[in-house]
Amino acid sequence: MLRPSAYLLIAHGSRDPRPQRGLEELAQLLHKQLVSQGKGRGALMIRVGTATLELAPLPLHEQIFQFATQVIGTDCQQIQALPLFLLPGVHVMEDIPQEVAIAQQRLGEKIIINQQPHIGVHPRLGQLLVNQQPALNAPIKILVSHGTRRPGGNQPVAALAEQLGAIDAYWSIEPTLSQRVATLGSAGYQHIAIVPYFLFTGSITDAIAQSVVELQQQYPQLQLEFGEPLCATPELAELILDLIES
Repeated sequence: MLRPSAYLLIAHGSRDPRPQRGLEELAQLLHKQLVSQGKGRGALMIRVGTATLELAPLPLHEQIFQFATQVIGTDCQQIQALPLFLLPGVHVMEDIPQEVAIAQQRLGEKIIINQQPHIGVHPRLGQLLVNQQPALNAPIKILVSHGTRRPGGNQPVAALAEQLGAIDAYWSIEPTLSQRVATLGSAGYQHIAIVPYFLFTGSITDAIAQSVVELQQQYPQLQLEFGEPLCATPELAELILDLIES
């Protein structure tokens, strides 16, 4: 068990307020999970914070430092920093570790920061995504992710799609959603489910939803269904805690 610890959820950051609301809600759900499994630690003793890599008033290392100063002096001996990212892109592999290192250097030995694996590596994340899409009963699914240009960074999406009996598509790189829909339509599929592989609703999921509307107009012979991102749920909070304590 990695206790006594404080917990810091690190997200990308967005100008859209909805992902931030989802992040705060997820932090509250994680706090409830920790309280229920606290083994004697009171709710006031369990600290869960949030931070964002981009579009915050302060750089990430300063956000981490400020959270740490609130924790130092409590019974917490370390901070578990969890990147809420689905892909091992540049942010996960380079940016966040650099920011954590800067904060740790400032803090010295006062408290230890443990950067945990990004949430996308959890083996049950794909099944959780499918469990939240009961209405998507199409014979073929497209798992659409943001995508990364980092070599090998999209392999987890392709592997997850294969595991779920789907095919992968990406918003920022090829193969795109429109390319996949055209290919499946040409192959004879008439009913296609499109599952967004994102944590929270935001500007990108809105754009994908609009793209689905336009594709439906372009291919009226097809039935396209659009699902929901993972969102803040007790089940996702449980996976986060499981990943931290594995």
